[in-house]
Amino acid sequence: MKEKTKEIFKELKGKLGLKNIMQSPKIVKVTVSSGVGSFNDKKKIDVVIDRLAKITGQKPVKRGAKKSIATFKSREGDTVGVQVTLRGEKMWGFLDRLFNVALPRTKDFRGIPPSAIDEMGNYTLSIKEHTIFPETADEDLKDVFGFAVTIVTSLKNKASTFEFFKALNLPFKKR
Repeated sequence: MKEKTKEIFKELKGKLGLKNIMQSPKIVKVTVSSGVGSFNDKKKIDVVIDRLAKITGQKPVKRGAKKSIATFKSREGDTVGVQVTLRGEKMWGFLDRLFNVALPRTKDFRGIPPSAIDEMGNYTLSIKEHTIFPETADEDLKDVFGFAVTIVTSLKNKASTFEFFKALNLPFKKR
């Protein structure tokens, strides 16, 4: 994907009104996050961290609760999620595996919804099961978890982000 920058610039030059190649849109970072708030067992949290590390190629960081909530039996600082921020080559490798290997393995995959692009030019995709990635072993199917993938771009509106992702050949659903 990264090598196609010049072709993408030529394709988007007229649609987005770009004059200089330095104005060409970029994917800034990819954030992979998973909530583990319902897991009180430390071993299950370690399983989530281990599997996300295998999937992304980078160790996740634990995220703590900002304040205590008695209804949810959580204390301030308890681990409620894990997060990985990918940039550079690891980001492009993860996106390549996500769109070309993992998503086509999902049951009844017909494309990703274009409505998940927000007004700030970011795309958030939810993955229901981590087992779609070939890096994870399927031996423990009782510990299946989901996670969210957020693709942050340098664009600032929904329409131009959609055109950029179409130029990157993301598998969008047919309207």
